[in-house]
Amino acid sequence: MPRPWQPTPLIRLSAVLHAAAAAGLAWRPEAWPWAIGALAANHGMLTAAGLWPRSRLLGPNWTRLPPAAAARGEIALTIDDGPDPVVTPHVLDCLDRYDARATFFVIGRAARRHPALAREIVARGHTVENHSEAHDKRFSLFGPRALAHEIGTAQTTLAELCGETPRFFRAPAGLRNPFLEPVLARLDLTLAAWTRRAFDTRNGDAGAVVARLTGRLAAGDILLLHDGNAARSARGTPVILEALPRVLAACAEAGLRPVTLRAALPTTDSSPLP
Repeated sequence: MPRPWQPTPLIRLSAVLHAAAAAGLAWRPEAWPWAIGALAANHGMLTAAGLWPRSRLLGPNWTRLPPAAAARGEIALTIDDGPDPVVTPHVLDCLDRYDARATFFVIGRAARRHPALAREIVARGHTVENHSEAHDKRFSLFGPRALAHEIGTAQTTLAELCGETPRFFRAPAGLRNPFLEPVLARLDLTLAAWTRRAFDTRNGDAGAVVARLTGRLAAGDILLLHDGNAARSARGTPVILEALPRVLAACAEAGLRPVTLRAALPTTDSSPLP
């Protein structure tokens, strides 16, 4: 079922500004430099908001778990860009050893190439969520129709393969534009970013990755790692495989329990929080 789309104050302001600029030009065409300047400034603000992955200026966005989940001592491990036939099975084994649950933001095409692995993620107690169909680098430039196709195709693929309809969406690289939230609302998807990320697609230093994720680690945090496109350590190992056991050990030492994003949803309300 779709959920209502509620434009943010920035989106409302942008709509009013565009209408005012059009009316102003109709009344005083010679004022066009001022109108163009105001619209350019507004589009600059919208672009900046889309380039800030943790921003809520364009719509709801999870950067932490809801307060009730934090109060229970829960955190979320989110793992992007898979499934990867080499890396993901080892990640699942590591999670099993620590009795931890994770959220896998999966690329639709990768799931179709490795359907058994996508299903195994769910079978082992984790959740599969929507990370777009192709992880296109131009994603943040897409219009409404292209966004609907890119996200909707992955939504259908993952639901058919895994038997569960995704509830969350993460934009490729976290970048987006004002057209995204209305599409997510129609698909009843909630945007999820992170509290901190490891930059582990570029940084192969496991110690640095662990430090970024566990520094000031607190209940309610959402951590981001990658099983797909993972950087390699000096030993040639995907860095997540060296970093993840240390992250999970730090969680256990701090008394924090890794859960899926879905497990952290309020039981009485599935609206986008926090």
